[in-house]
Amino acid sequence: MTIPSKDFLSFIADQESLDKVAQHIRTQVYGYITKYRLQSLVLGISGGIDSALCAALLKPVCEQAGIPLIGRSITIETNKQDEIDRSIAVGNAFCHNFAHLDLTATFLENKKLLIEYDDSHLSKMRQGNMKARMRMMVLYDLAQLYRGIVISTDNYTEYLTGFWTLHGDVGDYAPIVNLWKTEVFKLAENLLKECGEAQREALQRCIDATPVDGLGISSCDCEQLGVPNYYEADKIFLDYFKGNKEWETHPLIQRYMKSEYKRQNPVAVARYVK
Repeated sequence: MTIPSKDFLSFIADQESLDKVAQHIRTQVYGYITKYRLQSLVLGISGGIDSALCAALLKPVCEQAGIPLIGRSITIETNKQDEIDRSIAVGNAFCHNFAHLDLTATFLENKKLLIEYDDSHLSKMRQGNMKARMRMMVLYDLAQLYRGIVISTDNYTEYLTGFWTLHGDVGDYAPIVNLWKTEVFKLAENLLKECGEAQREALQRCIDATPVDGLGISSCDCEQLGVPNYYEADKIFLDYFKGNKEWETHPLIQRYMKSEYKRQNPVAVARYVK
């Protein structure tokens, strides 16, 4: 089981520390770009806080490196208009190369490949995973075209809960995967001070929005996690990892335990030794 180190057992909250976190992430990304001579970074923009934060963090890094931040809002039938509007606002505000694509018709055609489809939760999950994988096909094609990599937008809370699609919304480089969701919100709020007007408005809209997966599985992420909000989810994780086993039966911790296979993917068979 993936157990966080003691460094993860508290929140980064004060402004000075948040400034250092942003600088640390940017320094690491810039170093990776120059080491591997990347020609672009490709980012899927959902209209949620995670991809918006990544856009705000990466735009100045790409400008420093002299490469474009390529953004795509890729929507399908279950994306609501407010999500679409936020994703377009973020893309226009932060990306050097941005477009909005609607894959509804393509998805509905490919949906015919699904067998034994009905209106069950399992069928909704299967459709949601297909949507995530379709989006990633577009992003990886762009990364190959522009000689770059795809940015993963998962945070640490999502990582622990398995709240992502294998071979779907997992990219090549994950700038915020070691931030709790609570820290994602705090860091985004802290970055508002360096934003221009359009950027500030776009980022603030994502901060204020209800987190949803955009896949039509539920009306709110936390509904699937069994918590009222992400702050409560993170508090439960922190308390559990500090040794409070009373949380073992909570749906959040149960989800953490049951999703370990995703954090170990792919599983490699050990070499046979005589």
